[in-house]
Amino acid sequence: MRLVSGFFTVGFWTLASRVLGFLRDVLIASYLGTGVVHQAFVAAFTLPNLFRRFFAEGAFNMAFVPMFSKKLEAGEDAQGFASDAFSALAAILLLLTLVAQLIMPWMIFAQVAGFSGTEKFDLAVAFGRVAFPYIIFISLAALLSGVLNSAGRFAAAAAAPVLLNILVIAAILLAAWRGWPIGWALIWVVPLAGIAQMAIVWWAAKRAGFAIGFRWPRWTPELTRLAKIAAPAALAGGVVQINLVVGRQVASQFDGAISWLYNADRLYQLPLGVVGIAIGIVLLPELSRRLQAGDTATGQAALSRAGEMALVLTVPSAVALLLVPLPLVSVLFERGLFTADDTDKTALAVAIYGLGLPAFVLQKVVQPLYFAREDTRTPFRYALVAMVVNAVIAIGLAPFVGYIAAALATTIAGWAMLALLWLGARRMGEAARFDTRFRRRAWRTVAASGLMGAVLWGVNLLIGPMFGFEGWRYLALVLMVGAGMISYGLFGQMLGAFRLSDFRAAVRRG
Repeated sequence: MRLVSGFFTVGFWTLASRVLGFLRDVLIASYLGTGVVHQAFVAAFTLPNLFRRFFAEGAFNMAFVPMFSKKLEAGEDAQGFASDAFSALAAILLLLTLVAQLIMPWMIFAQVAGFSGTEKFDLAVAFGRVAFPYIIFISLAALLSGVLNSAGRFAAAAAAPVLLNILVIAAILLAAWRGWPIGWALIWVVPLAGIAQMAIVWWAAKRAGFAIGFRWPRWTPELTRLAKIAAPAALAGGVVQINLVVGRQVASQFDGAISWLYNADRLYQLPLGVVGIAIGIVLLPELSRRLQAGDTATGQAALSRAGEMALVLTVPSAVALLLVPLPLVSVLFERGLFTADDTDKTALAVAIYGLGLPAFVLQKVVQPLYFAREDTRTPFRYALVAMVVNAVIAIGLAPFVGYIAAALATTIAGWAMLALLWLGARRMGEAARFDTRFRRRAWRTVAASGLMGAVLWGVNLLIGPMFGFEGWRYLALVLMVGAGMISYGLFGQMLGAFRLSDFRAAVRRG
């Protein structure tokens, strides 16, 4: 129950962040459409986020959290270790940012070579130089969040990303009111949001008893061990980012595709973020503590409940994205400079991403099995295989199916990565296997989601014409979402896929 409560705490704040993120992206799409400024903004904004996943949510934290959690469990000097790691990471990021300012044109070219020779390229370079320092603050915030999560304090770390979306929304509205260039207002608020996010988790960590601050970096044996563990994870993170870059390079060859794929990504990232990130954040320190204590039974239970939560919340979302992407994209994005053609192109990408959603979330369940054991080399080898799959499909299919090859490659590579992770985890024994309750409920979840999909399909046929009228399409979407949620709840209860009482108890505890 403590584990599920943690999922709900993180999930609630992640959901709040993603909903505000939707409002942010709706406003951006409305004011900028899919034109030059929007495509340049996407290329620049995704650059620090690419490195953020590499440092903050990837290699560094995947190595840091298990080590810190075990030190905390054993009563060793966890705070001293965290302070050394914080200072070392800050120094590395500062150096990286200075280098990035010098080579920004090459960094943009490495992402979107198709922009070369156009005004989009020059604008993306200028935007990139402003946005890149965000990596310093958001990565340090992620380390501090790892400290809080390891101590079982999830709220502040999960709430911090909300600040980015609040500040971006405020910047858009202020720029529109004052008549300022919206693109420049967006890009300047990015590093400011990073400072705000770091400040809130730093304060929360201090209140939790972990006074971590800047000091002159010193290299210790513990950091040497951290680096050795992080290196393979860093390479694996680099492979994942290569997949993203390959997809972006393919998309940059087709006018408007960068924006279509970006908006599709934002839509499927809602369930992925709420479920996948919440599970990964809560499960890794929990498995690390159980492993340190030699508690195999509780570790298996934690893994199984995380798997259940992933399936219960992800499979119906995937079905909805696959069957009714057009109404979702139309209502959320189609206004202002975002046209009906943009809706059609984005919806196709959403459907394909939806096919891969369960794989992306289940990866967050299985990967902690490796990281909790400080095994980062095996996931790296699997990531290499997935990278080859992604590149072959994206580049090979692009001449035949266009920009959508990038989405197809992402989805297929995601399933390939999950298969490798799951097969590799079989050697870890019972602690890495789902229990009987999970196996009993898994097929029921799939069945309930399929029945919900049939209801959604029927509702879409009945109220589909309402989506063509500005005054009615919002009501139509509410009716469709309501029908999906109610039908899934009923079918899930009837088939025994889950019990609503479990969710209510977890929410009360959270």
